[in-house]
Amino acid sequence: SRGRPRRPHRTTPMSKLVALSALALCHGVAGFGARAPLRAAAAPRSAVRASVFEAATTSFEADFPEFSKRGFGPTTKAERWNGRHAMFGWAAIIATGYAQSHNLIPNFDTPLDLSVWGPLAATGDSAITTGRAVILIAHVHALMVSLASALAPFGFQDTLTLNMKDGEKDEPAYGLIINPVGQGGLTPAAEMINGRLAMLGLVVTVATSLATGSSVLEVVDQGLGGMLLKA
Repeated sequence: SRGRPRRPHRTTPMSKLVALSALALCHGVAGFGARAPLRAAAAPRSAVRASVFEAATTSFEADFPEFSKRGFGPTTKAERWNGRHAMFGWAAIIATGYAQSHNLIPNFDTPLDLSVWGPLAATGDSAITTGRAVILIAHVHALMVSLASALAPFGFQDTLTLNMKDGEKDEPAYGLIINPVGQGGLTPAAEMINGRLAMLGLVVTVATSLATGSSVLEVVDQGLGGMLLKA
């Protein structure tokens, strides 16, 4: 973080290229997950049912059938994809912190030269830093990859929306609490649990950042006991 002394690290151009490539690709790979079965096996549901969520899903399906049958709105399909993006978001945060602490992004906190970059780098009366510029370009790349995977997915990919051509139906709602018993490994229920935890973690992290005035990286570093941004 700013003002924190760092040890000099010996890096090579190849290691920097690998780090920047990882940052650029870490979000985009969310669209390349394996295709889920059209009718996934029913996972054990919790006895505690989220009646308010189920009522909202049923009401949305009745009011907006064209959106619901494609997986838009309060659907299990949308929740699963939101969780996937949240998990890859955490991967991006950790990768960014690692790159910063190991000086894989040179001059991370140095503002860009407005005489060179012009209004593109301006934020108010100052300029964004080199680190923020690299992260911004990584997110733009991730957005393009995500759009491509949504508009023209490969056959092995899980589609962003319900595949109406193949008759894919949305999964039943998982309820408020998912029973983790027997859900170890790569199961739909385990992915849903991890996705919910990732989304909740992002909300808590951003809220803490706003409340304390610390950056997201600093909040995550504190949560990890100072291991992420250690010198």
